[in-house]
Parts: sequence; structure tokens; C-alpha cells
Amino acid sequence: MSGLNVKTPSRYALNAVSVVGLYLVLMALIRYRVLNRYQALMLIPIGFNIILAVSLNLSAGFLGQLPLGHAGFMSVGGYAAALLTMRLNLPTNVELPIALVFGGLVAAGFGVLIGLPALRLKGDYLAIITLGFGEIIRVIILNLDFTGGAYGLKGIGRKTTVTWVYIFVVVTLWTINTLIRSRHGRAILSIREDEIAAEAAGIPTTYYKVLAFAISAGFAGVAGGLYAHYLSILDPSTFGFMRSCEILVIVVLGGLGSIFGSVVSATALTILPEMLRGFAEYRMVIYSLLLIAVMIFKPSGLCGKYEFSLGDAIDGFNAGIRRRILKKGGGSDASGS
Repeated sequence: MSGLNVKTPSRYALNAVSVVGLYLVLMALIRYRVLNRYQALMLIPIGFNIILAVSLNLSAGFLGQLPLGHAGFMSVGGYAAALLTMRLNLPTNVELPIALVFGGLVAAGFGVLIGLPALRLKGDYLAIITLGFGEIIRVIILNLDFTGGAYGLKGIGRKTTVTWVYIFVVVTLWTINTLIRSRHGRAILSIREDEIAAEAAGIPTTYYKVLAFAISAGFAGVAGGLYAHYLSILDPSTFGFMRSCEILVIVVLGGLGSIFGSVVSATALTILPEMLRGFAEYRMVIYSLLLIAVMIFKPSGLCGKYEFSLGDAIDGFNAGIRRRILKKGGGSDASGS
């Protein structure tokens, strides 16, 4: 998806065509029953896991921080979006996107509130304080009446579809990729490489750390809204410490600083437990051993810091063809002489 930011009209058109083309292929697979109903519904959790992983990668991979409260922002966005659709009579065709944007903004606001004090710390201390904030959010939700308390929030409309998930996955990938390729993204990357040097160069490190943290939290809120309107019920216990760890595992497995890696890892780790259901007794053991094997033999993650670009891939293919043509031409000239 990294070709989306290349500043040439042909690249923009190429990526737009590829995005629309992939959507049409998915819809055709679903319509003509190549993918059964269960497999089609699996595309939805794959989608919001991609959003969660890519958004966390912004703060963990590109910013170089270690937040452990991502599930807290997911819960804030999910509850905010669900309460909006339940309490307000919005037009049906725009109800879900409005709710998701609202949930994302609320989560981003919490990201700013938490990020301002938390991002003054680094490493393990940041992980501990963000974990604490995540648990605080969960406990507050657990004790509020309008969120349903320990019984959970029920009666949420089941409005999440493959189409809406696909749209917000594309928006997430495009936004974060474009941000990282911009001058603001270069400032964020400089903080990861050497925060002291970045600050000495005049980069407002606090501003960019909070900005990246808020954007990361905002997209986690969007994923929470999709999750809420997919299950039609929200239980505070599902947004605990282990959920944050699961998202972090996806990011680390795919490769810190690789958007493409997060997409691959989120897809694989969503499908893998379902594929192992036939081995019910040993499913989690096999799942854990596979994760351990990957981290031993590929500690940088499945993709490292590699980014896939459709435009670059086509350019490389064309360049290879040109080299072969020139080589053949040079060989024939040499033999003729």
C-alpha cells in the first residue's frame, strides 16, 4: 500500500484501480459462493485487526515507544460509537460511518489526555503507565450505568459489513502511510532513531509524540466501533491487558515499522486459530509454538521493515525487462561486429 503516497497521477490512479479491483474480487468471491458465509464473515475480524495492528505500529514501530493500553482506546471508541447509534436516530445509510468517526475522535481525545503525561516516560515505564491507564479505562466502563456495567452493553445494531470494514482499512493504511512519508512522518521517525538529536535539531518532540499517539488511539477507536457493531454486544472484560498484548504480538510478529508486515501478520494470526480448531486440545500449544519459532528464526518479524509498493513493483518489473532487452541488443551487436 505504500505506493499510495507517491506524488504522480499515474501512481495514484494505479493504486486506486488496485484498491477498487481487490474489492470487486472479494465481492465476486462472496457473491458466487467461492467463499462461504463463515469465510466471508472472517474478513471482518481480519479487517479490524489490521486497523488495530497498523495503528499500534505507528506508536510502537515508527515512533519507537511501547504502549500497552491499546485495548483501552479500542474500548473507548467502541462504547462511544455504540452509544451514539443507540441513543441518536441517525440516517441509516450514514449511521455507521458517523458513529465510527465519533468513536475515533473520542478515542483520540483520550489519547491526547493520556499521552501528555505518559509520553514523558520511556521504555518499560511508558509500558507500565499506559497499561495502568488502559486498566483504569476498563474499570471506569465497568462501573458506569450507561455503559451497561459488568453486564455489558447490549442491543447494539449489527451494522458492520465487509464493505465498511474494507473502506476503513483502506483509509487507515492510506492515512498512516501518507503521514509516515510526509515531513511530519520524518520527524516521528527521527524521534525513534534519536530523540535527543531530534530535539537538538529543533523538532518539537512532545508535539509529535502526542500527535502519533493520538492518531494511533483514534484508529483503535474506529476498530472498536467496527467490533461493537459486528458482535452487537460489548463486554468490558474483553478489553483487558491480554487484548493489548495480542495486538502487540501481531505488530512484533509482522515487523516493527512495517505497515505491510502488520497487514500480513494480522491476517495470519486471525485465520490461524480458526484453522487449528480441528486440533482443539492442542490448538493454543501449536499457535504458541509457531509464534516462538518465528521470533527465534526471524526476530525482526515476518517482513522486518519491508514495505510493499505496487508502483515500485511494476517499475522494477519494467526495469528488468528493459535490462534484458538491452542485454540482448548488446549481445547481438557484439556478435555481429
